[in-house]
Amino acid sequence: MMTPEQTSSVSAVRKGRGATYDPHNRFAPTHSVAEDDGWWREETSTTIATEVREEVSKSALSWNKSPDLPFDRSLNPYRGCEHGCVYCYARPSHAYWDLSPGLDFETKLIARSGLVERLSEEFCHPNYVCRPINLSGNTDCYQPLEATYQTTRRLLELLLECRHPVTIVTKSTLVLRDLELLAEMAEHRLVRVFVSLTSLDANLKRSLEPRTASPQARLRAISELNTAGIPVGTLISPVIPGLTDHEIENLLEAASRAGARTATWMLLRLPHEVAPLFEAWLEAHYPERAAKVMSLMRQCRGGKTYDAKFGKRFRGEGVFADLIAKRFARASRQWKLQERTEQGLNTRDFRPPRAQGDLFI
Repeated sequence: MMTPEQTSSVSAVRKGRGATYDPHNRFAPTHSVAEDDGWWREETSTTIATEVREEVSKSALSWNKSPDLPFDRSLNPYRGCEHGCVYCYARPSHAYWDLSPGLDFETKLIARSGLVERLSEEFCHPNYVCRPINLSGNTDCYQPLEATYQTTRRLLELLLECRHPVTIVTKSTLVLRDLELLAEMAEHRLVRVFVSLTSLDANLKRSLEPRTASPQARLRAISELNTAGIPVGTLISPVIPGLTDHEIENLLEAASRAGARTATWMLLRLPHEVAPLFEAWLEAHYPERAAKVMSLMRQCRGGKTYDAKFGKRFRGEGVFADLIAKRFARASRQWKLQERTEQGLNTRDFRPPRAQGDLFI
């Protein structure tokens, strides 16, 4: 059941944006609600400009001990994401910066400065142990902001210099800007790229993931990365029961034909404010499917919209979730797609910045 705040905002579809409203920041001490007092007012614009502010980074790496993840550290050059994917599990993190997980998440962005310097310092720590870093653990490192700031590219240059392995997850074709750099890293077994695919339906993509690359553009990116000798896989995420799950086999076939060699999947995650945001999006764009989609989600989440328990949050549980897993496994075998892994990346050649190079190069 949607709140009055959601109900009044269902029709507020903004061009190029995923969220239909700004939910209350759960950490804010006060809660303001707009009320129509009957007086005339100017019509609200359907477009919202992107605002960017900079944050001086005090540290670079984020650490986790999650048994669900194949990495224990990640790098995030940006907070918030202009891609505007309405389902993004990272939306609630925007509340920590006194911003809303809704429209604020995709229009009020934070670019982190000094990341290269902080990462260099962390690499030089005597207790640092080299293991693969995931670039884009929270938001896409190749979102449109990267074209201006180029933080991701400078991080990759440092990683190559230090011979440090990295994995990248993206929905953007901007990754192809760094093709030569990534190819050089691949020669040293230092990189794997995962291109996220959600749907082959361009119309669905435009409202679900408004500022991401089109499905066909992402498949071309997979092809070009593979041709350049860069290990590339696909992440079928999120799988949305009743909306995109019927595409699993077609997505895996398309990815394999494009050159992907690995594949994994994740069920739609609806933590905190993401659940009402997604439900409002359904009512605005697919009202005839909204009840079915949310019913299937609850079937996969033990009767709730989300279950954050380790072992369940990525794949769900129950008959429908098990069916998705079996279909994905069968199609992966058919198209010879392996499970995602960080194994095989080179950690032995790591050398901290400013360390003396080999004498006989």
